[in-house]
Amino acid sequence: MNKTTTYDVIIIGAGAAGLSAGLVLSRARADVLIVDSGQPRNAPATQMHGFLSRDGVDPAGFLRTARHETEGYGGEFLAASVASVDTHAGSFRVTLVDATTVRARAILVATGLVDQLPLIPGLRDRWGSLVHHCPYCHGYEVRGLRISVIGGPAREMSIKQAGLLRRYSDAVTFITNGIDLGPSELSRLEAFDIHVVTANASHLVGASATLTGVALGSGDVVPTDAVFIAPPQRPQDELLRGLGCETDAGTGLVRTDPFGATNVPGVWAAGNVVTPSAQIITAAGAGSAAAISINGWLLNNDLDAATAARQ
Repeated sequence: MNKTTTYDVIIIGAGAAGLSAGLVLSRARADVLIVDSGQPRNAPATQMHGFLSRDGVDPAGFLRTARHETEGYGGEFLAASVASVDTHAGSFRVTLVDATTVRARAILVATGLVDQLPLIPGLRDRWGSLVHHCPYCHGYEVRGLRISVIGGPAREMSIKQAGLLRRYSDAVTFITNGIDLGPSELSRLEAFDIHVVTANASHLVGASATLTGVALGSGDVVPTDAVFIAPPQRPQDELLRGLGCETDAGTGLVRTDPFGATNVPGVWAAGNVVTPSAQIITAAGAGSAAAISINGWLLNNDLDAATAARQ
């Protein structure tokens, strides 16, 4: 970290949203510190998709390039985890897990979310390679293969996955895994040539780093080359809630305006922490929008201070 007493902005989280914001703000000549624990959500994946000019690139390489670009404009990085954020003496005080504190005039939280994977043996170690959650991100790569969708607590999304994946394969199986399909839902899936298996998934079958099937509680095995699930997702929004940011009564998510501003002056949020459905490209866009909003807010504060001093 540099000798700056108080940064203009501290960004917590160096995923697509945080890095995009860091790049925009650094280019705007703001003093920016990006704090990140180094545990990106897409770490298990070998490719990312749907990002113009970056389709198919290594996610880790994408983050390294973005960080290098941001550092080129003066943005600073700190490898650490944040314990808390509070207001102190007219600024925000960010306390790290080692009790170190840093200060900023504004805060952007881009801490993402955690996928709460089901406890199905063999699933976690294939997550991001042979087990996926987003048809838009990985459906094309498994086109023509045998695909099994394992149902779960995110009921509507599980059913929707099965329908979406039929565009990529004629061999889609929906394993209900506790989902009780109504007659209409069952009829619609079967009319779409989706094979429905009313059973629980026991474990995934295949040697290390391979997948040949999904074993059922009955002992039967559904031949499978790729699995999709819709796990519950927990936004990592504890810092925002601790600052008193309002949440939406319907979704439970922290509420922001279209530019990422929360109800707490000086606090913004962007990416999966407030928009769980955001893909990398939309998270990056949200980070850029938040950065421009933050820079405008800083400018207004500077103009107010300059005017008051002149008077």
